[in-house]
Amino acid sequence: MKAARYYGRNDIRIEDIEQQPLEPGTVRIDVAWTGICGTDLHEYLEGPIFVPAPGQPHPISGESAPITLGHEFSGVVSELGEGVTDLAVGDHVVVEPYIIHDDVNTGPDSNDYHLSEDMNFIGLAGRGGGLAENIVVKRRWVHKIDKAVALDEAALIEPLSVAYHAVMRSGVKAGQTALVGGAGPIGQLTAAVLHALDVRVIISELSPLRRQKALDAGVADVALNPAEVDVVAEVKKLTGGQGADVAFEATSVQVVFDTLMDAVRPTGVIVVVSIWGKPATFDMHKLVMKELDVRGTIGYVNSHPATIALVESGKIDLKPFITGKIGMEHIVDEGFDTLINRNETAVKILVSPSGAGLESAE
Repeated sequence: MKAARYYGRNDIRIEDIEQQPLEPGTVRIDVAWTGICGTDLHEYLEGPIFVPAPGQPHPISGESAPITLGHEFSGVVSELGEGVTDLAVGDHVVVEPYIIHDDVNTGPDSNDYHLSEDMNFIGLAGRGGGLAENIVVKRRWVHKIDKAVALDEAALIEPLSVAYHAVMRSGVKAGQTALVGGAGPIGQLTAAVLHALDVRVIISELSPLRRQKALDAGVADVALNPAEVDVVAEVKKLTGGQGADVAFEATSVQVVFDTLMDAVRPTGVIVVVSIWGKPATFDMHKLVMKELDVRGTIGYVNSHPATIALVESGKIDLKPFITGKIGMEHIVDEGFDTLINRNETAVKILVSPSGAGLESAE
């Protein structure tokens, strides 16, 4: 089968590989759509980061580069391994793409399996990936979705779960005001979750296209251009002089983080959603004098069911955030290149590994 394989920095190859064996307790999924994630871009430009370098196998998967990429994907169940009785061939599913030690509690009562030792992700540290025609995944990580949810939209449930977990980390409540710094994919999806929970959303974003996307999608009440207005002053004006209750840093840009520190009210909460590839400076005096909380967030933990429910209920419409669809042969020239060099023109680009999705969309 065809797969996009990561060999190293600036080196992704489309190859023919053997499909994974179906084992007891696993599910084979024919991949419909796979999103290109910001993490994939970091691996391409700066990696290996999450991908184990050649000769340094991951302690759980036992694999190292080259690996098959892709951790944001949807598909259709095509085979069931022995012992899997609660899914059926033909079911539409998404995957919670974790690689976690077998002795870690990943049950519904766990709130920290995503922080366990050696945690990594399918599509980054091995065990197949969504940028292949099919994949075999342990039943625990497979989530069924209603067939009323289009499979292209379903491919965004994984990054939407990242946003959902970030919002839960903030403790925000309905009726409060949130400021989102950056309207890239995660910023937009964070705004979508906030809006679905009846939180007033202000977005700060340089790109006019991304600002307009947030407004057109109905996930932002206000979209500010930090090159033209004083974001801190505008936020205070919109909140009766108090500042935002919570803020979300979704850029890994120092000036954005600094702006959020000034724009939240005293005792406000700042959640850092983006992955920072470099150290940041931090105004500790401001943190103390305003009694701020700064919280990190990574991935999700038992977040998929609630996230899927928001989509199935219609409270979140994912269609507006899909800005491109390509075949796997164009993953670099039309996918990675666009998101690296013209990222203000796109939010989420989806890849059809088999090409079947593109044919059905025509």
